[in-house]
Amino acid sequence: MSGVTFGSAWPRLLKMMAVGCAAASLSALAAPTEGGLYIAGAGFSFQVAAKRALSQNPGGRRFFLLSLPPETAALKLSANANLSGLRRRALAGNGVLLVCQRDVDKGRVSMAELVPGVVAVRGWPPAGSTELQHGERYFADETPANLPADNVALRQLRSTCS
Repeated sequence: MSGVTFGSAWPRLLKMMAVGCAAASLSALAAPTEGGLYIAGAGFSFQVAAKRALSQNPGGRRFFLLSLPPETAALKLSANANLSGLRRRALAGNGVLLVCQRDVDKGRVSMAELVPGVVAVRGWPPAGSTELQHGERYFADETPANLPADNVALRQLRSTCS
């Protein structure tokens, strides 16, 4: 009888299984633990941005949803049922709701009118300022857990809020 006997196939089978496990482990390591930044405003409604964020971050992967006026209406305590329902889904899906501090400072957004948990984010400090030390990612009074860990997303967020 010719061919490979069952006994000699075991080493090859074990090797293939080990390679498969290693590949699965690498793909799990490569999968991002955090979703991206989604911006409501500048051409995208809150509904579009929130639905996209939810669909692209299944399984509770944290994502960030920045709302610019007038899309900040979805974050208000007085938001209509459709917007408040979508907002609750975004929060339940591990979304972090953000507004720009500059909009709060200019009176375009009132934090008192927004649902609890909305985070106001600062943009880049003015040139020559020492508010954000060279090489630092966060202002001294910011909570890093409320902001993207990804440098590209954080830079985009700061640039949008500048």
